[in-house]
Amino acid sequence: MSLVLILIFAATLALGAPVAVSLGLSSAIVIVTYGLPVNVLAQRAVNALDSTPLLAVPLFILAASLLNAMGVTTHIFDLVRLLVGRIRGAVAQVSILVSLIFSGVSGAALADIGALGKIQIDQMTGQGYRKNFAAGITIAAATIGPIFPPSIPIIIYASVANVSAVQLLIAGIVPALLITLFLMLQVAIIARVYDLPRDVVSPSLRAVAKKALVSFPALLTPVLLIGGLLSGWFGPTEVAGVTVAYALLIGFAVYRTLTLGAVWESLRETVEATASILFIVSTAAVFAWVLTLDRVPAKAGAFLLGLSDDPFILLLLVNLLLLVVGMVLESIAAILIIAPIVAPALHAAGVDPLQLGIVFVLNLMIGLLTPPIGMSLYMVSIVAKMPVHAVIRGVLPFLIPLLLSLLVVSAVPAVSTWLPRLFVQ
Repeated sequence: MSLVLILIFAATLALGAPVAVSLGLSSAIVIVTYGLPVNVLAQRAVNALDSTPLLAVPLFILAASLLNAMGVTTHIFDLVRLLVGRIRGAVAQVSILVSLIFSGVSGAALADIGALGKIQIDQMTGQGYRKNFAAGITIAAATIGPIFPPSIPIIIYASVANVSAVQLLIAGIVPALLITLFLMLQVAIIARVYDLPRDVVSPSLRAVAKKALVSFPALLTPVLLIGGLLSGWFGPTEVAGVTVAYALLIGFAVYRTLTLGAVWESLRETVEATASILFIVSTAAVFAWVLTLDRVPAKAGAFLLGLSDDPFILLLLVNLLLLVVGMVLESIAAILIIAPIVAPALHAAGVDPLQLGIVFVLNLMIGLLTPPIGMSLYMVSIVAKMPVHAVIRGVLPFLIPLLLSLLVVSAVPAVSTWLPRLFVQ
């Protein structure tokens, strides 16, 4: 039964059907063919959406859309440029730091690229950087977004794997900072070897103070979000709602660049993005139910535990699996299909659920950089107006720091577990 399910799923994907349609259609065909109760289709699909953490998904999408609509990304970019100064390769370093800051709002790699990609690439190419290098560092830096809270993939993983969403969001902070550090070290080495240009800005205390004052309300957004989670005042859903309210406040009362038309457009974008995500969530739930009925999670768990009982070895095996899966399957669908299968086995082997969650999401975010399905490649190709093969060539060097970060997170559980254990008892 499971083999038939997977073959139909693969066939419909190969024919070009959307992931959600492939998941739902393959599940429906198997349910009807094997005489299973048809009402399960509706029951499982609806029950999958009955999740409080999932309420945070549309709210975080809306908050990012509102902040992007009011144009604060340009202020943040200019401020970080002034702070970094005229070091060699400065604008590339600024791109990484701005992606880290904006990741505290967006929760998605594609949102980061959509909001920042054109600014980052134009600034770098305008100063003489090769276009494929600019595209590569833009894509690599965007992987920070789904690791640093808020993170839509982490929220979805938490709901599927029955892990605390608050703890898992906090667990992403240190790994995100680690990725930032490794990417900046990579750029520093490239800047020295290839003599990358210095920035043309002339930083002064007056200019920094002026730009910091303008940027301060926007910079408070990630501070409010992270502070709310660490203090325990808010859960992920509450902090998402507070972030939306704060974005509306500064958009109308502080920057005064937000209009009712822009709010309406942000709401429309939010509905479209949320519908797409939740459609995948609901159909993947039915797909996972069929696999569970055929005891695939139990069989997979027994197989993995039969290979080794060493948590690190098992993590490496799962890493290899996810890196391959990430090349051909959309990240949210991969979480919904694979997490229920492998997570119980690794938990039983002693892998910390928080560490596994971060390893899982980081793997799949690296998949956004790899063909043929890597959506970040196509997003930057559109933003930068350059062929996909040139984008791929530009991103390849930046797989090194990302894979190194993945190795560290896999080998050292404390990287993921220390901060949530410290703040959430």
